[in-house]
Amino acid sequence: MRHFFTIVFLVLITLLTSCRKDFSAELSTGKLLFSKDTVYLDTAFSNIGSSTYNLKVYNKSNNAISIPAIRLGRGENSMYRLNVDGIAGKHFENIEILAKDSIYIFIETTINYAQVTNPIYTDSIVFDSDTYLQDVKLVTLVKDAHFLFPSKNSQGIVETIKIGVDGDGKNINVNGFYLNENTTFTNEKPYVIYGYCAVPENKSLTIEAGTNIHFHANSGLIISKKATLTIKGELSNQVIFEGDRLEPKFSEIPGQWGTIWLRAGSKNNTIKNTIIKNATIGIISDSIGEISTPTLTIKNTQIYNSSNFGLLGRETTINGENLVINNSGQSSLACIIGGKYNFTHSTFTNFWNNSFREYPSVLINNYFTYFENNTQVVETRNLEEANFTSCIIDGSNNVELIIHKVEGSVFNYSFKNNLLKFNDYNNSYSTIPEYDFTNITFYQNNILNGKSNFKSPQNNKLIIGEKSVAIKKANAQGTIQVPNDILGKLRVFPADIGAYQHIIFEN
Repeated sequence: MRHFFTIVFLVLITLLTSCRKDFSAELSTGKLLFSKDTVYLDTAFSNIGSSTYNLKVYNKSNNAISIPAIRLGRGENSMYRLNVDGIAGKHFENIEILAKDSIYIFIETTINYAQVTNPIYTDSIVFDSDTYLQDVKLVTLVKDAHFLFPSKNSQGIVETIKIGVDGDGKNINVNGFYLNENTTFTNEKPYVIYGYCAVPENKSLTIEAGTNIHFHANSGLIISKKATLTIKGELSNQVIFEGDRLEPKFSEIPGQWGTIWLRAGSKNNTIKNTIIKNATIGIISDSIGEISTPTLTIKNTQIYNSSNFGLLGRETTINGENLVINNSGQSSLACIIGGKYNFTHSTFTNFWNNSFREYPSVLINNYFTYFENNTQVVETRNLEEANFTSCIIDGSNNVELIIHKVEGSVFNYSFKNNLLKFNDYNNSYSTIPEYDFTNITFYQNNILNGKSNFKSPQNNKLIIGEKSVAIKKANAQGTIQVPNDILGKLRVFPADIGAYQHIIFEN
């Protein structure tokens, strides 16, 4: 037995001395290797923290090494922050790397634009010193902006605004604030909004061409009763609404912010030459009981990557021209609870691939439901008009148009010279009169299930190519009404269906 323990002891000694030579660290001699020689942190707004970036440091030698110091070149005054091998700070000593191994350094920054003389802010991560000094550059572009946010009282309670009442009669509030007067957003520098920015009754918000508006998470824009939103984008100088994360990996992520909400009673809202992307709902338009006054006129506008709906109209009045909506978690366009809708030369598609999609690209109905005493109640509202002229309705599902009528109210709709995707393979809709595409009272000169030939619908490139069946099939009256496409190209009779005139794709 004694001999057995002797053998075990000798084996352990052998393993520790032969297999783990790297336990005895040598001082670094300036031969570190790095995953990159410069770390570019993408553009950040003043005082908004960046994403976390990483740098990998390699020890390619056969022995463990100890790095005497790792530090930021600007020292404790640097606006960068480091995390070295799990430890946060700006200066680190005696950092070891095992033989043939590596460590990660994570880098973040929050930069105050007022404290820098150059919008390109630089620093470096310095390894060792003197003879063996090595460094990796850090570069960030910082942008100044107008920052709008709710106030806080002396107890730290954030300002809120009321957006409704729940079933128990209690107020529903969200973090937000009201603009005090008629307000104009200029294109001088971007706007970054925290919480919901609300336009109060009888006031207006005007947004000039070229203005960029960025929303933080759980933020958005609310236009109150009797208030008005006017967006004056131009063909070559669009207005852009998106989230406040500027890194490329956030550029197409849905649901980064809330919505633009045109509340019931808001009026004469106009949106022109605008891009709205990465919201929860791009636009909500309400005008319950007040459909005689246009709630929204929207032209030459694109809405992409909404995690819920692109444009949600609820018993409202919407006039749309050269409107493009794509990639929505539910419907790209929902015209529900009745209302009055007119869309000409528009493209409504849905190639959403982030999750299961329950609804089609375009949804139309005339009702809403609620529960009373544990019983579901269905109420109808008049669908005064739902007119689609020279529009493309397409997507990745077999059926991309749902018209759901409940008896008890007016239900008027018309489709003229549209390209419609409606593959009813199971004949699920064959007995429903609203889908009788031969009924000229409601359907005229439409094309069912033809090839749209979009350039790249998954990437929101909805211009059509020379193989599209939509070419030269538009309604003449609609073309007279909207003589130029969304890019400003003159439509020549007979024009193409949709928001774009076709082009020839380059191979």
